[in-house]
Amino acid sequence: MQYTTVLLALASVLPSAYAPRFISGPCGNFPKINTWLSFEDMFNRNKNSMFSTGDTGEDVGRIWNAIIESAKIGVDERVILGIIMQESHGDVGVRTTISPDGIPTAGLMQCSGCQGFPGQHGLSQAQITAMVRGGTQHFKQNLQNWGNALSECSIYPALREYNSGSVNPNDLSDPRGATASYVSDIAQRFTGWVD
Repeated sequence: MQYTTVLLALASVLPSAYAPRFISGPCGNFPKINTWLSFEDMFNRNKNSMFSTGDTGEDVGRIWNAIIESAKIGVDERVILGIIMQESHGDVGVRTTISPDGIPTAGLMQCSGCQGFPGQHGLSQAQITAMVRGGTQHFKQNLQNWGNALSECSIYPALREYNSGSVNPNDLSDPRGATASYVSDIAQRFTGWVD
């Protein structure tokens, strides 16, 4: 009995102890917003991941500030953090990548048109906020294409569009040349998965 209690206690403080399951289908198949963690809890669970990239304490604090500031345009803080963790694990010095269309994507949210700081840490608040603001503005355009609401059927299709540029609303895991598990992974980040 004590062994089970200890395992349950460990599971509650080690949210990354479970592997995510692959979710597919329409927006209704994905976790409901009322099951999502609070932004503060989600952020705290992901701090170790950010530190493991080489981020300084100041970098991590500035990511928090940048998310709070960028959310003012009408994107939930948890969505911004979910994209950051999926795209860069919160690494302010993440490398710039090239999209399937040959477009450079940079910064914390790996967004086209955003400046990146590959290999650098100890960035200024302005540098970190610029990366988060650029990605958030891009996602906001996607969100507007899907009703611009704090609802599963706006957010999840907008995440698919952010990743792949097009959306099959009947299967949000249809990658359209991008990452099949993208929406599924971020949805599970909202409910506690950490990698």
